[in-house]
Amino acid sequence: MSASTANPARNASRAVWLRHLHQWHWVSSAMCLLCMFLFAITGITLNHASQIEAKPQIVRKQAQVPQALAAQLRSYAEQHDGDKQPLPAAAEQWLADTFHVQPGGRNAEWAPDEVYLPMPKAGGDAWVRIGLEDGAAEFENTDRGWISWLNDVHKGRNTGPAWNWFIDIFAVLCLVFCITGLLILKFHATNRPSTWPMVGLGVLIPVVIALLFIH
Repeated sequence: MSASTANPARNASRAVWLRHLHQWHWVSSAMCLLCMFLFAITGITLNHASQIEAKPQIVRKQAQVPQALAAQLRSYAEQHDGDKQPLPAAAEQWLADTFHVQPGGRNAEWAPDEVYLPMPKAGGDAWVRIGLEDGAAEFENTDRGWISWLNDVHKGRNTGPAWNWFIDIFAVLCLVFCITGLLILKFHATNRPSTWPMVGLGVLIPVVIALLFIH
């Protein structure tokens, strides 16, 4: 193949690759846009968490478990002493009716004298304790506000499997966005001499800071 025919073929191949890279780049950026914005904002709030004041709102409630349900729980505790098992369906329904709590099959900690149900959540915490001897039930809910909620969402803390899967998918999309962006830079580098110095600077700055200032 002569040079006169090789150049058009090479240019056509280059144009095809660029078209595909641009398509993957803008699609991945469009799908990542909102979450990348939120993750950037929460990255700042996490970095300054100690400087952002949070005033937790705590709600406490008390109630008396019906005798029949208390007897059922005592019997259940004898079978599962020291275990971590979900509450019986009747107990979950009573909590939903009394405290407007949805245990959702979470494991409770069973002991001879009490059952303790931890319910950690993004941006707060909640728990229920039921005394098996006297049937006294306590509920406490702590809400640390929207910033704490967003920070926990950023970390995937107490957010459930669906959000954890979403974070993994979002991370893959970010990789696609970065890799296609780097390849697009490679295609345009010949006409933009500052491309690789800028890329090198973007790599060098965090490496130098990490080596010199992180102890």
